Amino acid sequence: MTPKRPNGAGAFPKPVESPAPTPPDPSELYAALDLGTNSCRMLIAQPKGSQFHVIDSFSKSVQLGAGLESTGKLSRASMARTIQALRICQQKLKRHKVKRMRLVATEACRRAGNGAGFMKQIQRETGLTLDIIKPEEEARLAVISCAPLVSTKTEQLLVVDIGGGSTELVWIDLSSVPNHERPKAIMRLHAGFHTQGSPFAAAKVVDWISVPLGVATLRDQFNDVDDDSARFALMSWYFEEHLAEFAPYKDEQTREGFQIVGTSGTVTTVAASHLGLKRYDRNKVDGLRMTSDQIDKVIHTYLKLGPLGRRRDPRIGQDRQALIMSGSAILQALLRCWPTDQLSVADRGLREGLLYAQMSADGVLEDGVY
Repeated sequence: MTPKRPNGAGAFPKPVESPAPTPPDPSELYAALDLGTNSCRMLIAQPKGSQFHVIDSFSKSVQLGAGLESTGKLSRASMARTIQALRICQQKLKRHKVKRMRLVATEACRRAGNGAGFMKQIQRETGLTLDIIKPEEEARLAVISCAPLVSTKTEQLLVVDIGGGSTELVWIDLSSVPNHERPKAIMRLHAGFHTQGSPFAAAKVVDWISVPLGVATLRDQFNDVDDDSARFALMSWYFEEHLAEFAPYKDEQTREGFQIVGTSGTVTTVAASHLGLKRYDRNKVDGLRMTSDQIDKVIHTYLKLGPLGRRRDPRIGQDRQALIMSGSAILQALLRCWPTDQLSVADRGLREGLLYAQMSADGVLEDGVY
């Protein structure tokens, strides 16, 4: 079971990953499924106080976006892999008799010419109904999933979700929110980025952007560059060029009172490397804070290792060695723009945001009005 957070560490404890001790009542269960460019992932959970117990989970690399950059369509092979994974999800939902659920697809299906048709195929072959969500909702869900990690001392917050096909950035001004209310103010954004008429002090979304470059799509842009270091540098500067329209890009940001929360496999892998873990441990990674210098050191180590060394690294592995460099290029571009002593690592994301949003809307979470 996840250890309790120390007093004052935030308004929300971390989701409890261990199974509930007794069989749950199906009427209390919620499910969230995220079909991304690389992975199909699902959580089934039960509300518990201001958090939730994870009852069952599923995660599978389906590489749905393979070949999308060159063809503009989802391939037959990638759709077949995805259907196979979704059948397993459907069996789990049926076994647990889940009625409340939100099943979504993101960037690969948004961009693919046959994305909408694939949603219909999924419904025919599995009985599951998936929604292709818009970038703003994806960004909003990423933000609320990270609410537990927001410091009460944070006045300016940047939430970054590095996905397979896109990267969402949301800049939030918390300076007018009382310190102890700041994590809760983030959670209230589940209803939308604009909270006019709220009786509570509101978190102000200064700007947000969905960059159509994630770890897979950015890698594919520079597949023809052979030199490892040159490819990394090109990816990083190319990503930064796409930040030009993001309003806070031109503003110099002081480190004091500024926090970045990063949610992605890239950020958690960098954190595991920084800690020197031989085996991934969510309890040590989720909520860890790193400085720009610490992250930069890890990235330089990746470059020194080269492709072969990264494949052999237990924290990276064969499947992720190329993706970790495109993700690191994105991370380095962000830290070049906004150096920080407080990058909080979030081993959470869209699924957790979907669960929090459903539970908040139903009023089943304790310790506050969201």
